[in-house]
Amino acid sequence: MTQSHRIERRTFLAAAAAAAASGMTDARAQHAVPNSSGTEAPKFKAPPNACDCHMHIYDPARFAMPEIGRAAPTNATVTEYRLLQKRIGTSRVVVVQPRNYATLNDVTLDAIKQLAPARGVAVVHPTISDAELKTFHEGGIRGIRFSLADPKTRAVTPDMIEPLAKRINELGWHIQFNVDGAIIMEIEDILRRLPTQLVFDHLGHPKQSAGVNDPSHKVVRELIDKGRAWVKLSGAYSNSKAGPPDYPEATPIAQAFVKAAPERLVWGSDWPHPGVPVDKPDDALLFDLLTAWAPEEKTRHRILVDNPAKLYGF
Repeated sequence: MTQSHRIERRTFLAAAAAAAASGMTDARAQHAVPNSSGTEAPKFKAPPNACDCHMHIYDPARFAMPEIGRAAPTNATVTEYRLLQKRIGTSRVVVVQPRNYATLNDVTLDAIKQLAPARGVAVVHPTISDAELKTFHEGGIRGIRFSLADPKTRAVTPDMIEPLAKRINELGWHIQFNVDGAIIMEIEDILRRLPTQLVFDHLGHPKQSAGVNDPSHKVVRELIDKGRAWVKLSGAYSNSKAGPPDYPEATPIAQAFVKAAPERLVWGSDWPHPGVPVDKPDDALLFDLLTAWAPEEKTRHRILVDNPAKLYGF
């Protein structure tokens, strides 16, 4: 952590502590969250046991990051994430191992312990031992992630998918894919062969100009229809060029999944939004998108509470 980052973090925490001590009721003091714009709470009230199924923790002061040539968010520890939970009202969480930590999963395992009730998704190589996998399971890990978009920063490769799938299947884990539509088409045959459940990040990342008409969307839908896959309603900003407040290109994709298989969807904040280095999104606005994507209260409850409980074992 650089000196400027340490100063920034100390300044933020000092301001937050001062606000709490003085009993301030101003909304800005109550809801200021690092790596998130805006200060208002969402209009949509989260139900009890609502789960944020996709977020990351970066804690370089306690867990050093290997150098991978990719900038990491600052002010993104468990302490800061709890401020986001307070703002949007979620109580359960799934901690996803970020790319900057490669296969050094201690930061994620530590966050799971701190944020309980929590689960996690790790990044591993086929060289991992069965004993380590068992330890990970006891620590709350319920899946492994493949981020394959950028060969320069990825810690895993497509040839690792099948060997690991056969081993984690015995634990009841799933494989999570952070890939775009083009890569889905490249590994389509592998996806169809895997014995595990599959989880696709950020609406499956179809080609932005094609949306639901992208061939990769059809592949994901077929896997869902066969009871093989899940999709995260997350990353609206990575599926939209127009952006906030409506993210119009992302909404039809999300609505198509909700209409087809609400029982196969979970929601995630993607905090601290590592794919957005500047001009961070408004997390309250992202949470409120659920009311447009899933207009029925019963469906939103399923996405936020019931489905995460089933997929992650809460």
